[in-house]
Amino acid sequence: MTELELKPALEAVLMVADEPLDSLVLAEAVGHATADVQQALAELAASYDEQGRGFELRHVGGGWRYYTREAFAPAVERFVIGGQQARLTQAALETLAVVAYKQPISRGRISAIRGVNVDGVIRTLVTRGLVEEAGTDGETGAIVYRTTSYFTERLGLTDITDLPELAPYLPDLADMPDSDDVGEHA
Repeated sequence: MTELELKPALEAVLMVADEPLDSLVLAEAVGHATADVQQALAELAASYDEQGRGFELRHVGGGWRYYTREAFAPAVERFVIGGQQARLTQAALETLAVVAYKQPISRGRISAIRGVNVDGVIRTLVTRGLVEEAGTDGETGAIVYRTTSYFTERLGLTDITDLPELAPYLPDLADMPDSDDVGEHA
């Protein structure tokens, strides 16, 4: 890798990093001397500052990482949080309740319990991070779903066993067998 490629290579590696990377790790990744990497990182950081970019390159926690420039944090917050604030539809809430109480459960089984197709609702719940795939049913091969740790966190639960008893609220659902006799494959 040439000197001209050093800075773009560092940018590319830092773009995918989920934690600060120290100069030695970066030097190994791009195949350059640590001193050259440190100089290039300092130059990149100064360049971003001079240009007033929406992000900055900071040396924190013993490593380098991209961060949103503080002045633009409100815009990022609106973008990230904005989509999560939309309320779930009644169908999504009902489907989420079925998954929470009967997990792991297939789409076919959820549809049988709710009496309607739930494909779109499941997609929404997965996109929102409330439900995730949990493997396949051993008998039918259907994909089964479960709630996520984000779901329990948002409800203020330690884990799924902290959900209130189901029978007092929906006795018919609690009496339904656990087997997936629908046989629908995902």
